[in-house]
Amino acid sequence: MAERRRYGSATEWEDVVGYSRAVRVGRHVHVSGTTATDEAGRLVGVGDPYRQAVQALSNIRAALRSLGAELEHVVRTRLYVTDIDDWQAIGRAHGEFLGEVRPAATLVEVSRLVDERMLVEIEADAILPSEEGEVNSE
Repeated sequence: MAERRRYGSATEWEDVVGYSRAVRVGRHVHVSGTTATDEAGRLVGVGDPYRQAVQALSNIRAALRSLGAELEHVVRTRLYVTDIDDWQAIGRAHGEFLGEVRPAATLVEVSRLVDERMLVEIEADAILPSEEGEVNSE
C-alpha cells in the first residue's frame, strides 16, 4: 500500500473527532469537509455565504498544497449549505476557484453544521497525474 500522509489544521474538531483535514494515499488526496475558519480556527465571514465559501476553498487549496496537489487536480467537490437560496453566492466562489477545472460537483442543503454560524462546508477529492518520482506512461 502507498504511504499515507496527513495534513491537519487548527480547528478544534480534528482532535475531538479524530480526523485529518486532508489525507493523501498514493496519487489520491481527500480533503475533509472544510469550513470558513482562519489559521487560528476562528470563523470568517459570519452571515456571508460567499465569503465563507471563499475561505473554505482557500483552506482546501492550502490542504492540497501541503500534500503536493493543486486545485487543478481536483476531480470532485461536495458542497453542503444550510440555506439552498445561498447556492448562487456559494457557486460563484466555487467557480472562481474551480471554474477552469470543472470537477464533478454536488451541492445540497443540510439542516445545520457543527456551528450554527457556518453556512457552507466543502469537501474535495483530487488525483495527481503520477506518484512523485514515478514516470507517467500515458
